[in-house]
Amino acid sequence: MPTAFPEWLEPMAATLTHERFAGKEWIFERKFDGIRLLAFKNALNVRLFSRNRLPQDYPSVARAIADLPVRDVILDGEVTGVWGRRGKVAYHVFDILWLDGRDIRPLPLEERRALLRDLPLREPLRRVASVDGRQPWERASTEGWEGVVAKRRDSVYEHRRSPHWLKMKCEAMQELVVGGFTDPQGRRVGLGALLVGYFEHDDFVFAGKVGTGFDTKLLLDLRARLDALEVAKPPFTRAVGLPRVRWHWVRPEIVVQVAFLEWTVHGKLRHPRLLGVRRDKSAREVVRET
Repeated sequence: MPTAFPEWLEPMAATLTHERFAGKEWIFERKFDGIRLLAFKNALNVRLFSRNRLPQDYPSVARAIADLPVRDVILDGEVTGVWGRRGKVAYHVFDILWLDGRDIRPLPLEERRALLRDLPLREPLRRVASVDGRQPWERASTEGWEGVVAKRRDSVYEHRRSPHWLKMKCEAMQELVVGGFTDPQGRRVGLGALLVGYFEHDDFVFAGKVGTGFDTKLLLDLRARLDALEVAKPPFTRAVGLPRVRWHWVRPEIVVQVAFLEWTVHGKLRHPRLLGVRRDKSAREVVRET
């Protein structure tokens, strides 16, 4: 018995991860900085929706989907502008959920991709290719991508934020100086988060808290070093958002390397994680990098 063509399907979402990994069980794709777009073709009717089910108007995309030699199809992808071509868009298709009366969401990703490869896509439709290489996130950083999405080859299409799709956003790196720390909570040992900053002329500017990227040994080693540097007052001369409880202040002498997504409009680190402690650089040399 044929299945009725759906009016709407909730898109599958990727879970953010700060891990960097490789493996044959994963397919890696470029992460585009655009608008998520689901395309529904049923006979001559083509409908385009955002991830929140808002109708979208991309005439060139709709025409290209209408011309596909299939009776009905549902595609998932990202629409972006085309660099240097004002008003032009590209629809980067990375999944297919329905094809000629058949619900293919239960198929493994690898099989869905094979069906997608057989579709004769023409501009502005573009098939998203897998990223080759053992460290795709390095290519993403080099070429200025927003990031990489890792997808399990055997994953079915789920209508949720799934651990079987993981997004790795490109990160910036910055040396920063520790000006304080917070107490650990729960099962955490050593410390909760580092309070870090950088120098700008004669000011020591607070840049936020770094609470991930530690192992137990590093937490304990850092706490021992920081206890020896503790002072009564905060060393930051420009600071908004300092913690009000469970804080400790230290002389700004320890330099750390931090990865983060971006600077916020308020001059704070977004999603920072510790990469390590620098022993080869003076704290006074640390400035905000651009």
